[in-house]
Amino acid sequence: MSVRTLNWLKFGSLVTLAFALGLLFAGLLDLPSRGAAQERVRPASIQPTQAPSIPQARVLTELSDAFAAVSEQVRPSVVFIRSQRTERARRVPPGMEQFFHGLPRGPQVERGSGSGFIVSADGYILTNNHVVEGAEKVTVRLMDRREFTAKVIGNDPLTDVAVVKIDAPRLVPSAFGNSDNLRIGDWVLAIGNPLGEQFTFTVTSGIISGKGRRLDGLQRSRAGISDFIQTDAAINPGNSGGPLVNVRGEVIGINSAIASETGTYMGYGFAIPINLARTVMNQLVAHGKVQRAALGIEVGDATENDAAYVGLKEIRGVVVGGFPEGVQSPAERAGLEQGDVIIGIDGQPVNYVAQLQQLVGFRSPGETVKVEVARKGGVRKTFTVRLMEQASEDRQANAGDTQVEPDAQDESVSFDELGVSVQTLTPSVAEQFELGRDTRGVLVTEVDPNGPSFETLASPAQGGPDIIQAVEGSAVRTEADLRSALAAAGKGAIVTLKVYNVRAERSRIVRVRLQ
Repeated sequence: MSVRTLNWLKFGSLVTLAFALGLLFAGLLDLPSRGAAQERVRPASIQPTQAPSIPQARVLTELSDAFAAVSEQVRPSVVFIRSQRTERARRVPPGMEQFFHGLPRGPQVERGSGSGFIVSADGYILTNNHVVEGAEKVTVRLMDRREFTAKVIGNDPLTDVAVVKIDAPRLVPSAFGNSDNLRIGDWVLAIGNPLGEQFTFTVTSGIISGKGRRLDGLQRSRAGISDFIQTDAAINPGNSGGPLVNVRGEVIGINSAIASETGTYMGYGFAIPINLARTVMNQLVAHGKVQRAALGIEVGDATENDAAYVGLKEIRGVVVGGFPEGVQSPAERAGLEQGDVIIGIDGQPVNYVAQLQQLVGFRSPGETVKVEVARKGGVRKTFTVRLMEQASEDRQANAGDTQVEPDAQDESVSFDELGVSVQTLTPSVAEQFELGRDTRGVLVTEVDPNGPSFETLASPAQGGPDIIQAVEGSAVRTEADLRSALAAAGKGAIVTLKVYNVRAERSRIVRVRLQ
């Protein structure tokens, strides 16, 4: 064997030995094969991550469970309401036919929808008056998709409450709560049918944002009770008539209105307190209408000056602004006077107008109530008043929107202590405003926006004019009378003014602190 051949054999042995050692080390290190690597990149299934343990979230879990349980309990009592009414045929004036060409002239069917909730097993349902008002046909759909034709039992425009009834088995009535016990900040749920049929039986959540809210835009009459619950639970058109419920599943309000610049939810929803609605409901079921009692007074919420004038430590109560003309007022007959601040009815405190209306309005005419009032200097008096029946319709102001300016020939006189300019109401000026020629007082022609009477007294350009007829009970006929009365009161004093508003055709009492 040659030396060259021997060297090649040695080299081959070394290569074979190296390969064998490499395989040995690979086995010892347990390196993954190509197939195993592919399995790790593309596993057969992904195992879910274990839920984290967050003890602090337990209260939220319980709240979520409560909301779900309340929703499950209350939703079957909520209904979807469809109403239908027919508008009268369009009347085309003679000679105007060409302008109405192609437009429908026959009767037009108007359809609407809203919400409601079952209040008894025999089929009574609460909703809003505006959901069913004027309807010729009302259809109620339950959450289980059954539909029934409903009968309108009664409706009350002044509170926007209505009662309808269906004949159906297996109904789930709602439970009533106590709206008087509500606290601002309490959690609530709103349930209803926002935006019509597409989103029926929707549940939203929020809190009580306010109580005793006034919605002047919804008032059709001065006798209307405006005492709304405010909530930020999402309420939209179609929610009207649905329940607002607390976390115990009790109905504490009827969702009725929203404050919005767009027509949809902006965070401000309003509901009728269930205690008020329940009182109205019982009368509608019993009589088909609501019979109201009245003291026979014009009223307004007390201001800071009113409270200070009669010695109240808190700003509360209702001011007697006057007594209706042409009606024998039982309150005036009993001894109440203009400017009195009513602070209690039968021992129950009165803080604002809606409370007084509810304490009195749902009594029976002929009943007597004890009315506690506060007068100048902290005087307290209690009068027994026999209630009268409230007129079905208020006398409406008919002064219109026409503004009549005072006679330019009569110069106005400025009263800095009141922050107004006035002129004597002469017979010629009274005639301009269609007042009796014997009407006396001084006409407010201008109100200083930086003065104490701003937003208290009104000029012709600010919803007036107002006519000041008396100061502290002393008649005012001329500017000189007004100056003497203000001088007698003294600077910084709070004075009572008897004022007549030409546009509203109403007298009222206002109090102003002189500067």
